[in-house]
Amino acid sequence: MLQDIADGIQKGLNGKGFDGSLKFDCGEDGVIVLADNTASTKDRETDCTIRISRENLTKLLTGKLNPMTGVALGKLKISGNMNVAMKLGQLLGR
Repeated sequence: MLQDIADGIQKGLNGKGFDGSLKFDCGEDGVIVLADNTASTKDRETDCTIRISRENLTKLLTGKLNPMTGVALGKLKISGNMNVAMKLGQLLGR
């Protein structure tokens, strides 16, 4: 399941630079790590971690969940370097 999402993110990364490393931690469903301009499901240490359900991650990536609203409602929790999280918003075009 998460591999399909990671593959979609990878397609979105092509031709775009993402400086830093970020992890989407979806609990028991696994993780997606963005680092070195690649998206993988292999866990590692990152500059920033976003804890989010797989369902809400899909909504976030498809524009159905605003990142700031998600934080305010507790649907996602950000820890680590906030600047990296902000770069994700730019990468997603928000």
